[in-house]
Amino acid sequence: MAPTVRILGTHGVPAAYGGFETAAENIGFHLRDQGWNVVVYCQLPGRGPTEIDEWQGVQRVLIREPRDGWRGTSAFDLTSIRHAMRAHRPGDVWLTFGYNTGLYDIVPRLRGIPNVINMDGMEWTRRRWGVVKQAILLANERIAGCVGDVLIADHPVIASYLRRHFGRRRVQTITYGAHAVHEAGTGPVEELGLTPGEYGIVVCRPIPENSVLEIVTAWSRKRRGMPLVVVGPFGDEDPYHVAVKAAASDEVRFPGAVFEPERTRSLRFHAAAYLHGHTVGGTNPSLVEAMAAGNPVIAHGNAYNRWVAGPENAYFTDADDLSTLLDELLPDAELRRTMGEASRARHLEEFTWESIGDQYERALHAAIGRHPAYARHAKEAIS
Repeated sequence: MAPTVRILGTHGVPAAYGGFETAAENIGFHLRDQGWNVVVYCQLPGRGPTEIDEWQGVQRVLIREPRDGWRGTSAFDLTSIRHAMRAHRPGDVWLTFGYNTGLYDIVPRLRGIPNVINMDGMEWTRRRWGVVKQAILLANERIAGCVGDVLIADHPVIASYLRRHFGRRRVQTITYGAHAVHEAGTGPVEELGLTPGEYGIVVCRPIPENSVLEIVTAWSRKRRGMPLVVVGPFGDEDPYHVAVKAAASDEVRFPGAVFEPERTRSLRFHAAAYLHGHTVGGTNPSLVEAMAAGNPVIAHGNAYNRWVAGPENAYFTDADDLSTLLDELLPDAELRRTMGEASRARHLEEFTWESIGDQYERALHAAIGRHPAYARHAKEAIS
């Protein structure tokens, strides 16, 4: 009988929301191929009974939740845990993404259920949440850190932080991954009136901690000879969005959010440079995907980004610094080619889903090993 892993804490599969969902999908496929029974809890809108189906060899528990935002997410997480508790069998192990409802993780701990928790990227430090929600997130982080059997950090900086608070023994560093992109159609590029290889690109949520204003300001300091495409959901009522648009020259384009993976893949692959302004959050999935596409990276020069993209890419601290970098890099196609090759090499070294799936499988076995009775059942299941 195959061992079972229950994946909780994401919106579910197929991935159509963010980094956690992409990780759940790819790690789930890897574990499936290694002989595991994979169960993924999926959040659907609306009302109705919980249903179970199968998708590409993965069992899905489909839970409908009519509420949006954090209230809906919290209710979905609680319903998921209740279902997982009822369905749990000796030898099963849980893989939980995120600690936003870490309080609920006390339940499997009391039942002695092995639980591997991806501790996200110090989410409580993000200024956009406000003081009250930051406090709630911090409390949930501390609870999840205390009750998880194995704590996953997606970046060495995050791992160091977790070890300071929860000890070294249970913390492992496992990054996010991406599939290498060696070709992509030019249709999505041409639809926006762009020329392959002759534009820069930013893909992110337009918030201050992602340095979008600094990037647009630096690009707009002078004529760059190519457009900057800023992919993200901009509105006319958000003061920050208004400020970004006001700073933009006519070389900056705002196509809105692009949700289709094939369009995003094409826009990244054919870009002359990928600009990444994230200042917090550990390993960023969008940055890893840019590297997998062979993009030369120009990133905010914090410890998170420098470790991910490596020393051969370029880094800035503010708009003035970035403007100088653009003066140097945009006219030098050979330098950008060298940076793109370094991005690909770094991706292959650290960020392939095959390697990440192996590491998660070892983490699951480590969690099971902390519960002798469950370890015996799991060993019997595998044999």
